[in-house]
Amino acid sequence: MPKRVTRPKASQFERSLRGTLAYNIRNFRFEKKISQEELAFRCELDRTYISAVERCIWNVSLGNIEKIAEALEVEPWRLLVPPKQIDIAKEM
Repeated sequence: MPKRVTRPKASQFERSLRGTLAYNIRNFRFEKKISQEELAFRCELDRTYISAVERCIWNVSLGNIEKIAEALEVEPWRLLVPPKQIDIAKEM
């Protein structure tokens, strides 16, 4: 049985690009109510890869950022922008 998807805590947000990517992937998964397993299936990637990316363990290729963004139905740039800046961009 898949674990329940939870919203990431602000304390998990790091000031690095990798941390921003990890935070945004998990946050968009929470909004879409999908598990790591479901996201991995949609991206044709392994669940352990998604888990490692969300924990800032592995670097991510641009191709995989595009796959993840497509699976989450967001533009790839939205995965790389700190959350507060995304809110500002929405208002523009």
